[in-house]
Amino acid sequence: MLNLVLFGPPGAGKGTQSEKLIAQYGLIHLSTGDILRAERKAGTQLGQEANRYIEKGALVPDQVVIGMIEHHIDKNLGGKGFIFDGFPRTTAQAKALDELLTKRNTSISIMLGLEVEEEELKKRLLLRGKDSGRADDQDPAIIQNRIKVYHDETSPVQHYYDQQKKYRGIKGIGSIEEIFNALCQAIDSL
Repeated sequence: MLNLVLFGPPGAGKGTQSEKLIAQYGLIHLSTGDILRAERKAGTQLGQEANRYIEKGALVPDQVVIGMIEHHIDKNLGGKGFIFDGFPRTTAQAKALDELLTKRNTSISIMLGLEVEEEELKKRLLLRGKDSGRADDQDPAIIQNRIKVYHDETSPVQHYYDQQKKYRGIKGIGSIEEIFNALCQAIDSL
């Protein structure tokens, strides 16, 4: 089973590259952002709870996200593997994910980190906000907070997987195809 963590700050291109990797390797896409947006749109209790955090640019609590991921893993255990997009976002989530996967006789194969400079991230997010209508991508203060939260709370996850020799940094600037080819080279070298 091929299990990938696609990692990087908001606006690094994880969603774009996830789609291409899913098509290339036949993986099940587990995007916490997509799952949470669907829950918010549907007005579920989870969506309402998550909304309080997302509107401030903060992370949704671990127990909510981990429960959601576990449910989706169990529904799709017969597949070729998973691509985790936007998860894990904390070291506690990474440890919980390792435990969930170990109980199911699998593990994370590789963490691919899209590396993009902060000014480029801000430009991409503002552009995405105009195109998609996402409120969290239209406000520079919220964008700055999301990037700060990433650096303060999420980037330590890179160290967690680096210690396991599973982290591979990929330059996230260039054409979509150039970045995709670099991701595939890293995966194919496993």
